Amino acid sequence: MPIMKKDTHPAYHPTAKVSCVCGAKFTVGSTKPEIHVEICSKCHPFYTGARDLIDIGGRVERFKLRKAKATPTKPKKPTVKKNK
Repeated sequence: MPIMKKDTHPAYHPTAKVSCVCGAKFTVGSTKPEIHVEICSKCHPFYTGARDLIDIGGRVERFKLRKAKATPTKPKKPTVKKNK
């Protein structure tokens, strides 16, 4: 029977404290005793249903403005080569 090596795995913390910037705090099992996250399931737009955060910068509107300002290019006439 093979014997496993000792001290190869990090220590497991079954009650690691997680804190989010939105203020939510909860516990999970992890190899780190404390975890700080920027976004969690309580503030993520996918889970909350708030889809307004997707287009914060107005990218679609800016694209439409650039497209409207662009001057259409005239198609070039095909050149006919003469045989000499």
